[in-house]
Amino acid sequence: MIIRKMNADDRRQLFNIYLQGVEEGNATFETDVDERKWWRQMKEADVFVIEEQTVVVGWVKMMLVSARPVYQGVRELSLYVDRAERGKGYGRLLLQHVIHFAEEHGIWTLQSHIFPENKASLTIQQQAGFRIVGRREKIAQHAGRWRDTLLLERRSRKMD
Repeated sequence: MIIRKMNADDRRQLFNIYLQGVEEGNATFETDVDERKWWRQMKEADVFVIEEQTVVVGWVKMMLVSARPVYQGVRELSLYVDRAERGKGYGRLLLQHVIHFAEEHGIWTLQSHIFPENKASLTIQQQAGFRIVGRREKIAQHAGRWRDTLLLERRSRKMD
């Protein structure tokens, strides 16, 4: 098992894993994905993949929340694990990796938005030191119904 930066050859595997989250309905608001637009966004972020015997089984993306200089140390996370590989600790390992990366690169806040129904994501993020800082009620519609998200964040231990 290795964790490494994403490269162009990973595109198909990453997109297929993302589509699983779209289909399942508790990982993203997206219901119809433009692959080219999605890939452009992926290339603008820091993305790490976890491989098991050369097969990508999950990935985590860290993207800027704002172009304003005062927010350069704040990133939003997205994390996806192939449904056949869930429950094996890959999500936890990806979170540990990205937390270490953030600590070493001056990123002081990691945040994520999670559907309250996504219990597995909530659990692993809280175990990794994320805390719920708010609930965004009826923030957007998903498949024709209003959905809430929970805002989670983790602060760097290196902050003054």
